[in-house]
Amino acid sequence: MTVKDILAAIQSPDSTPDDFAALPLPESYRAITVHKDEVEMFAGLETREKDPRKSIHLDEVPVPELGPGEALVAVMASSVNYNSVWTSIFEPLSTFGFLERYGKLSPLTKRHDLPYHIIGSDLAGVVLRTGPGVNAWKPGDEVVAHCLSVELESPDGHDDTMLDPEQRIWGFETNFGGLAEIALVKSNQLMPKPAHLSWEEAAAPGLVNSTAYRQLVSRNGAAMKQGDNVLIWGASGGLGSYATQFALAGGATPICVVSSPQKAEICRKMGAELIIDRAAEGYRFWKDEHTQDPKEWKRFGKRIRELTGGEDIDIVFEHPGRETFGASVYVTRKGGTITTCASTSGYMHEYDNRYLWMSLKRIIGSHFANYREAYEANRLIAKGKIHPTLSKVYPLHETGQAAHDVHRNAHQGKVGVLCLAPEEGLGVRDHEMRAQHLDAINRFRNV
Repeated sequence: MTVKDILAAIQSPDSTPDDFAALPLPESYRAITVHKDEVEMFAGLETREKDPRKSIHLDEVPVPELGPGEALVAVMASSVNYNSVWTSIFEPLSTFGFLERYGKLSPLTKRHDLPYHIIGSDLAGVVLRTGPGVNAWKPGDEVVAHCLSVELESPDGHDDTMLDPEQRIWGFETNFGGLAEIALVKSNQLMPKPAHLSWEEAAAPGLVNSTAYRQLVSRNGAAMKQGDNVLIWGASGGLGSYATQFALAGGATPICVVSSPQKAEICRKMGAELIIDRAAEGYRFWKDEHTQDPKEWKRFGKRIRELTGGEDIDIVFEHPGRETFGASVYVTRKGGTITTCASTSGYMHEYDNRYLWMSLKRIIGSHFANYREAYEANRLIAKGKIHPTLSKVYPLHETGQAAHDVHRNAHQGKVGVLCLAPEEGLGVRDHEMRAQHLDAINRFRNV
């Protein structure tokens, strides 16, 4: 039995759940990995000089043992997130520490502590097997997966699963991720694949769409409402492109910050009207490595008011971190909210606390999303309210180049990866709905 037999079953219109359940599992499959014995390969290099193409490998690996509450999924397509870049350049630290700690939790989690890490936190594919205790999903189901992995043995996680002390990001803090021909997930990571999308389109939103939903829409984040002015950094990027769509769909006004005319045009195609090209307007929030420039904060705030008719920002959608955080705190209105989910320009944020405490502003930390939030975000994709922002697709063996693109910010939206899918455009079930939304689905393809 090989993965080719699995692909044939997926592509056959006559395959039944019983056919998938009867398929023997292969002994091995191809997967994108980083190696434990290479964690020092970039020692002494600047972050920008670290090349994912050198650390990312395509290996043949054994199929992992299936445990209770888990599922093995044949992965048709996946995508590259920034966490895969971090993993590949071993920053801010090696992910093998995560795998080692997880491996100590139980005999079953010991599976994850290996000398290689199969990465990737998105997938679209077909369920092959389910473990004991799984009732909601069966072999043959077409699914996407969100990347929250939780144990839920502590009471802390039962109000919001993101607060579970054993909360991890699958494919980053666990092994057997989605950049592979087969993936191992917990069954409560699974969601229905949107029927009008191809495999690669369905795989693209997962992590970033769910993250943006919690950070901006959910009561656990900014609880955005109609009429809010929302400042979105990197508004055409993987995260920002979904935040822009949520703002527009929710009756808010996005103020999109981009770094080129091309990226500004993408925001206009999404329906945004208020756009700041920070490169063209020359904002320099730091005088040098250690000193910020409040005059630039003020110039930035003045520009925002010019666009909004004199109004300040209600919500800042923050993810660049160190480079922009001081400006973000400054331009937020009195009583407003800065939500932060990442720090791609640096983790050590600095801001003038007078503008926070005296103006009663709030900073909210937001990390991925719980199952309910991820499910709601995926439901909006399935209903055609929010659309994938897929710009380019690579085959599995070129994942290193895909990660390099993301690392160098040489991409728009999301970069997809074909795993078992032999070509793009497969997996569409609802062609009528697709035709209604085709222009929006392809928005990021045509730039």
